[in-house]
This record gives sequence, C-alpha cells and structure tokens, in this order.
Amino acid sequence: MSSLTISAGVDAAIRAHGRETYPHECCGALVGRNGIVTDVLALPNTTEEGPRRRFLVRPSDYREAERRASELGAELAGFYHSHPDHPARPSQYDLDHAWPTFAYIIVSVAAGTDEDMTVWFLKDDRSSFEEGSLHHGENSHPDTAQAVHG
Repeated sequence: MSSLTISAGVDAAIRAHGRETYPHECCGALVGRNGIVTDVLALPNTTEEGPRRRFLVRPSDYREAERRASELGAELAGFYHSHPDHPARPSQYDLDHAWPTFAYIIVSVAAGTDEDMTVWFLKDDRSSFEEGSLHHGENSHPDTAQAVHG
C-alpha cells in the first residue's frame, strides 16, 4: 500500500478550499518530495462539463504547478479535488483522467462541511485506483504549510 504524509497546514488548506468552492469541485496541486506534501497550489476549475461534478487541470495550470514546485525546491507530487455531496472515492472520470506516479487526494464536502479525506494511487496497469494511507507528519502545525496561490 502506498502512503502520503501531509502536514496539518496542507490538510487545512485542502479542506478550506473544498468548503470555499462548494457546491462546486475544487482542485489543486500537491507539492513536496519523497511522499511528503509540504504545500498546495490552488488551481482554477476550468471544466466546461459543469464544475459541480467535474474538474479540469489545464496544461498551463500543470506547467504553473511544476514551476511553483521547482521554486519551492520540491516537485509536483499529485493533485487534490473535492467531491461535493459525494464520498471521497474516485469516480470513473477521475480514473479516465489520472496520470501515473501521482497521488490523488479527495475530500468529501457535504452540505458545505468537509468530511472524509482519502488518498489514491493509480495502479501500474491503469485499471483502477488503490486507496493509500494518508498520514499527518510529526510536529505538524497548521501554520507550517499554506496554500500557495499563483
């Protein structure tokens, strides 16, 4: 089973983004190194399929996330998004648009309140996701990591 470690600040930033965009999906990039996420980059949800149930990361947003990660001395570790009024489990759409090697955090936001948060990893054969283990780093403090806005 794969795992991902996040600080309390990363957890709080993802949850806050999900609440702020409710009833639409939020999305963003996970920035860190070696399975430890230290920062998040909130991205715009530019889907034309309806932001209530879909999100889209444009190529320009992807490039910006890689640039910001590099500036922070880190790398792009994956992405996060919210599921408004749905469980924190990947959908077929999520599977169809996932890239290998990345972690995918999903936070469930029900009636505007953040609930479960899970992490998923795409299987090597791209057939499905495997749920990973989401850990909070030791000595995490809500102020140690923050959302990095463009």
